[in-house]
Amino acid sequence: MPIAERRLYLHPIRDASRHLVRELGFMGSTLAGTDLPPSAVHALIEIGDRQVDTAAQLCTVLNLEKSSVSRMLNKLIKAGELATQPGERDARERILRLTEQGRQTLAGINSFAERQVLNALDILPAAACADIAAGLQTYAAALRAHRAGEAAPVPETEIVSGYRPGFVARTLEMHMQYYSRTVGFGAFFESTVGTALADLAGRLSHPLNETWSALSGGRIVGSVSIDGESLGDNRAHLRAFIIDDSLRGSGVGRKLLNRAVAFCDERGFRETHLWTFKGLDAARHLYESLGFVLAEEQQGEQWGQPMTEQLFIRPHG
Repeated sequence: MPIAERRLYLHPIRDASRHLVRELGFMGSTLAGTDLPPSAVHALIEIGDRQVDTAAQLCTVLNLEKSSVSRMLNKLIKAGELATQPGERDARERILRLTEQGRQTLAGINSFAERQVLNALDILPAAACADIAAGLQTYAAALRAHRAGEAAPVPETEIVSGYRPGFVARTLEMHMQYYSRTVGFGAFFESTVGTALADLAGRLSHPLNETWSALSGGRIVGSVSIDGESLGDNRAHLRAFIIDDSLRGSGVGRKLLNRAVAFCDERGFRETHLWTFKGLDAARHLYESLGFVLAEEQQGEQWGQPMTEQLFIRPHG
């Protein structure tokens, strides 16, 4: 994503991050209803969940210096929250384990934190809860990846066919999120695309039509459809191809298009058409890699502002 686009999200994310830190109690000297500092609470959680079991691993996970982790662990051991035992492969390595007291402390921490989260989610609609869970996980993973110098993580997705509840609304939302930001489309574009999607949704039960959704955590994060009726003359129309901003460059778009193209081949269409806009170079490269060829360009204002539309055609057989 270009830096100009990233900056659109900069201040909202920073503001939300500060509020999270404050509301969750990280500004205080203790955390989660305990008399422990935040680093110690996080250490107990990671050790208790068996995500880490050595001081070295804890340094990496908590992003703390070795000396800080060493002092914190010594205090937890002295307080009776932690114990150490020799490693199975190397007796010199000290394995960290919670004591019975530590397990009780962790249970209290988890209970406190769960109440905080559930109380907040209780006043939100279910769709917002799903968005928050997916967004926070992706953002946190991206922060970790940048610190470690790794590639950006790709959320787990699955491609499913057929109508799903929310197909029209979610596909339209992803279109508007992208095109309002990159092109400046507004209400006219939203109304036009929404009408077309609603019409297509009513015909998805017909054998020449199909749609595919990319799902992450049960949420639609990508979509593409084939309309095998509207063009006639044994031609298919590839429509409503879009993926969530968080998945651009992840390969999910190619997986969706592969399913759509395979469907057209299986149904024996003579050719497949798709319309797009000039300047969307990443999408054009993807289309051409799958056999689509630019067949026509035309100027138009049917989307609410002057645009150069492009027709790509993929012959079959």
